[in-house]
This record gives sequence, structure tokens and C-alpha cells, in this order.
Amino acid sequence: MSVNPYLSASEFLSSIDDDWRRHIAAIGPCLHQPHPARDPYESLVRAIAYQQLHAKAGDAIIGRLVALFPAHPFPRPEQILASGFEQLRGCGFSASKIATIQGIAQATLDGVVPDYPTALAMADEALIERLTSLRGVGRWTVEMLLIYSLERPDILPADDFGVREGFRRLKGLENQPGRKQMIETGLAWSPYRTVAAWYLWRVPAR
Repeated sequence: MSVNPYLSASEFLSSIDDDWRRHIAAIGPCLHQPHPARDPYESLVRAIAYQQLHAKAGDAIIGRLVALFPAHPFPRPEQILASGFEQLRGCGFSASKIATIQGIAQATLDGVVPDYPTALAMADEALIERLTSLRGVGRWTVEMLLIYSLERPDILPADDFGVREGFRRLKGLENQPGRKQMIETGLAWSPYRTVAAWYLWRVPAR
């Protein structure tokens, strides 16, 4: 029987206060499922597809995009750039998102978007700074790459609605905390802020 790799993180967070302890006991072990070795280009395109959408809608868009290129597990940058606007629009991408994913594809060919080994060796903030220079790529998008592809253990997406709303519910607050408050509060969850985010995404409404 395999040991849950996030057990230490869950125990650490449970020790913070009674709210965390009760919530983690109710949810159970952290079942965070990263996608290791997915290259930054693919991770960014996928993250853009899911931006401001429910998971099922994002799944559908990615499914239609992948179906356009059946010979490949995921379309390559050259294929994205060669695709017509209407073809990508038919997948469900907005005009803004089409411009963004084509920009990501071009930046990958230009070497701005690093390959997986290069990204793996880069510090969190260095990668965030490099990739947020791209049109339509914000900090949240890169944080999803860090969490799900590069398996970074200490990432807190402080701009994420689900994280902030989860914390509001966890602590019974009237209003969601702002970004600055979220970052300051989250310092106490280091070095397991990724797992903290996973649990905050799962705080039920009271």
C-alpha cells in the first residue's frame, strides 16, 4: 500500500488551528494529481482554455482542439500557428484566447517559453516573470503550470477566486481576503502552500 505523498503537508496544516484540523479531517487525505513532465507550452495552452470557465467547458475545448490533430497527443506550436481563426474558434476559444495561444506557440518556437528541463531548473518567480511577459498570460496561469506540471509544493495562487472564497468560508469571514492579505496569511502554510490551496478549493459552503 503506497504512502500518501502529501501526508506530512496535511499533518502540518492540521496543526495550524482547529478550523484547518476540522476541514482536513472532513475532506480526508490530499489527492492532488499533478501532470508531471507536461511541457510548459502544453500546460499554458491548457490553462488558457480553462480560464474563467467551468472544468467541463475547458475539457470540451481541449478535447476539440486535440481532435483536430489526431496524429499527435497534443497539437504542436507549428500546428497552432497554422490553424485558421475559424478552426480555433470552432473549438470554443474566444478571439482573445486565440491570440493568446498563438502568442504562446510563437514564443515557444522563439525559445521564450522554455522546455520542460529548463523550466524545472528555474526558480518560481523567475519563471513567472518570464512567462507573464506574454500577452494574455497572467500570474495565475503560470502558477497552474508550477502546481500541475512542475509539481512545485509551495505555490499559493492568491488571485484565485476558489482559494480566496475557500479561506473566507474556512474562517467564517464576511468578505473574501484581498491578494495582499491572502499572501501574508499564507506564509504560515509554507512550505506546503500548494496542498493548502488544494484544501481551500474544497471548503464547502456553510
